[in-house]
Amino acid sequence: MITAAGMLVLAVVSGVGLIVDDRTLVGAPIWLKPLKFSISLTIYTVTMAWLISLLTRGRKAATRLGTVIAVAAFIEMAIIVGQVVRGRQSHFNVATALDAALFSTMGVTIVVVWLATLWIGVLLMIQRIGDRPTALAIRSGVVIALGGLATGFLMTNPTSDQLAKMDSAPPTLVGAHSVGVPDGGAGLPILGWSTEGGDLRVGHFVGMHALQALPLLAFLLVLAARRFARLRDELLRTRVVLIFAGAHAAITLLVIWQALRGQPLLKPDTLTLSALLAIAAAAMIGLVLSFTRPARVETAVAA
Repeated sequence: MITAAGMLVLAVVSGVGLIVDDRTLVGAPIWLKPLKFSISLTIYTVTMAWLISLLTRGRKAATRLGTVIAVAAFIEMAIIVGQVVRGRQSHFNVATALDAALFSTMGVTIVVVWLATLWIGVLLMIQRIGDRPTALAIRSGVVIALGGLATGFLMTNPTSDQLAKMDSAPPTLVGAHSVGVPDGGAGLPILGWSTEGGDLRVGHFVGMHALQALPLLAFLLVLAARRFARLRDELLRTRVVLIFAGAHAAITLLVIWQALRGQPLLKPDTLTLSALLAIAAAAMIGLVLSFTRPARVETAVAA
């Protein structure tokens, strides 16, 4: 939570930077990246603090892992902000020994965060957490978020253009988040996702935020059950969470696959649209079947 508070302060500083500093880097305002990362890390660290608070077994180990995540987050943001102050690209930059060392350090911090999150996820898997829908939402959210985080590793692979240039000169960039086009081209407002080629940041974003979306769904179902008696059936709420978790995982894989084919998010081809419609149809059929089945013994929802 200290880290979350620090990230909020940094978000304000980055917002001011956007106003007073007109420099650009890789086609975007130079303070936009620290703003987006600070907001993302605020949400992530608050979520991890909440997940750790749910643990009874392994709580001490999870608390230490939370500290590891906090330290890694601070190191990553220090590098990002430091490179902004220097006017240098933080990600994929290996132009100098210092740039390469900083980028490698960021890679290590991401691996550390991923492994710590995995460990906390395992602890969440092996003990009882609330009712079945909530437990399913948390556990599936962690699994999908780990997949979304892992998308970042795909970005560190050198592109075909970078590999071709390595034969004649030492590389200045290794890796990219865009596929089929250079980083820094036309992109969506604020998010910056490429509108000309594929962008792996889409899957990264969609997958990571399953960690918030699915537990929020379980909570909203509990609230809705106070008004709609049908939702007081715990098995029904579990099925609904399972359907949305499956759809969220499928959409995460879909946008990663779309990006790897060099296709902009907002310009899907027939194959991508067909897959999306299939996911939507499967989810809709699952929901209809779940709600039309006879209710089992209704479970009272805590006030």
